[in-house]
Amino acid sequence: MVLKVIETFSGIGAQAKALERIKARIPDYKYDIVATVEWEIGAIYAYDIIHNGQQDLSIYDDLTKDDLVDRLSLYNLSSDGKNPISDNLDGRKYTLKRMNLEKLKGIYHSIVNNNNLVDISSVHADDLPEADMLTYSFPCQDLSISSYWHQNFSGIDRDAHNRSGLLWQIERILKEYNNQKLKKPRFLLMENVTAIKSPRNVDNFNMWQEELEKLGYKSYTDLDLNAKNFGIPQNRVRTYMLSVLIEDQPESWTKIQEFLDNRQNKLHQVKDDPGISEFLRLDYNSRPEYLREALDSTPNWTPSRETIYNDSVKLARGKEVLGPIAKTITTKQDRNPNAGIIIHELNLDGNKAPYRNLTPRETFLLMGFDEDDFDNLIQNNMNVTKSRSMLSHSKLLKLSGNSIVVNVLEEIFTQTYRIDNLFFKNVRHLDVQQRNII
Repeated sequence: MVLKVIETFSGIGAQAKALERIKARIPDYKYDIVATVEWEIGAIYAYDIIHNGQQDLSIYDDLTKDDLVDRLSLYNLSSDGKNPISDNLDGRKYTLKRMNLEKLKGIYHSIVNNNNLVDISSVHADDLPEADMLTYSFPCQDLSISSYWHQNFSGIDRDAHNRSGLLWQIERILKEYNNQKLKKPRFLLMENVTAIKSPRNVDNFNMWQEELEKLGYKSYTDLDLNAKNFGIPQNRVRTYMLSVLIEDQPESWTKIQEFLDNRQNKLHQVKDDPGISEFLRLDYNSRPEYLREALDSTPNWTPSRETIYNDSVKLARGKEVLGPIAKTITTKQDRNPNAGIIIHELNLDGNKAPYRNLTPRETFLLMGFDEDDFDNLIQNNMNVTKSRSMLSHSKLLKLSGNSIVVNVLEEIFTQTYRIDNLFFKNVRHLDVQQRNII
């Protein structure tokens, strides 16, 4: 059987990467990403490169720029992941016409190649292929601690009309499945910041679970998982919720809970901090891009940077690793707090700081992606103007900071695979060799 997956709020495809890893471990494991939903242009493009490699844009040589503008203007795209490029069709066309032909081709290729439906608020159940799992990592901006700094207290209120409130679009789609008598996904997987359980948001979170139960889903919420327990040297705790459709087998839920509650389950493992040395690129002579990226990540020396230097975790000095793990990777590194800094010991001219921030390459590695993934992005990073690439330094940091740690997802999907085999396929035992692999 092929596990068919819909990735909503797909970003750069941490879910797809995790499934790819499982496939490499379990030869009989088969999956298919049947649809994605993502509206940020940079993430759309990065997803395609990471998971499909170099684009063949020649297949669109018969399309003129106006053709591409007309086609892309039908999608509600975003440049920053927060706001649409325009609120109306004419505005979208105007913005798209300012892009060069290659960029338009790259965006369109990425959308078509990954069956990307782009805007979650415009997706309907009958737009989606039949699937076994739907993942939703809806935006956290209105839930996270930083939202409180900006006096944003809307959280995931149903009527908030904010980015985090897009959670309720998933409810709408699931209700459409019901109303149209379409087959619902067996599994739903949510990921977000732990603030979803905070006093401000917990009532809405509980309401969401109640709505899911009305739709036939039981939800397991004891999944506040830290990346450092899954082989990634980053202190990053996120809340995951696995919802299982049990309307046809209600008696199975107690057993599924017992399975997930078992402290021997790898989801509950607590490990010593993994070493960070293999995730940092400190030997600048080994590859020229390591030095170039280090220099790009070295800020000017200012009073505010001196404060950052004093406040930050020191992960390394020169080639010597100092820190055991990084703090949480966010969408920016030149900030206070950050994930940690490296004292570079480079003899730099000018008013440069004695430290550097983590490079985009390092943040991708600390989110569980492979170095080949990052190399693919750099090698296929098309120029959109004479001085600007599709994926800028800051955009790459943002994409990694907004992603999900691949290793954590890999373990969740592995356990979901076991649940599916044990409780929904009348399989009461797994092949011995398969047990050992899992």
